[in-house]
Amino acid sequence: MLFFTRVPLHARNFGVREDRMARISGWLRLGAAAVALAAASYGAAPARAADVIADWPTIQMPPPPTLKPVTLDPKTTALLLFDFMNTNCNQRPRCVEAIPTLKALMDRARTAGMLVAYTLPGGGKIVDPSITPHDGEVVEPGSGPDKFLGSDLDQRLKDHGITTVILCGTSAQGVGLGTGAAAAQRGYYVVYPVDCLPSESAFREAYAAWHMAGGGPPVTTKWVSVTRSDMIKF
Repeated sequence: MLFFTRVPLHARNFGVREDRMARISGWLRLGAAAVALAAASYGAAPARAADVIADWPTIQMPPPPTLKPVTLDPKTTALLLFDFMNTNCNQRPRCVEAIPTLKALMDRARTAGMLVAYTLPGGGKIVDPSITPHDGEVVEPGSGPDKFLGSDLDQRLKDHGITTVILCGTSAQGVGLGTGAAAAQRGYYVVYPVDCLPSESAFREAYAAWHMAGGGPPVTTKWVSVTRSDMIKF
């Protein structure tokens, strides 16, 4: 025999209310947690990609560029000797040490009848009499890292049928990069002798040489041969 117990209506309603309140309380707790998570995510600093300064201690030097021997026609080649002055070269031991190398290359170029051009910005004086320019060889005004800007250098080279330039100057990160890239963009082939582009430090010479040897944009570096002065023949 089955017995049924009648539950009073007020008791049944109380149980329903308890169940409903429990469910509402659970949803409220879940919603609060979601809001808190969203707020925390919004206020947190976004993930930051590493930059070169942060990476600096782990950066490895690339291998040195491969130097290339070059053979040039002196009739279509010019030797450029830029900014070798008392006021800058004399303050850079690596530049003073390079003077005999510059003189040896200059002497060979003159013997071969090659066009030679200098810049001495601001009326500066040549650092050593052994590499003194001849009359008419100084390009004016010749200031800044790009010696083509504001000067007659481009026209001077074109007037002599020059298609290749041997670039020497101080500093490598100045005229080396500035005039080297500018010459390549103007259609000249650039010979970049690493021992004729002294700077304040070996590192500055290194990053300029790496850039010109292919580390820089191919539109310019494909027209450059990085070499050493004793590897240049004509």
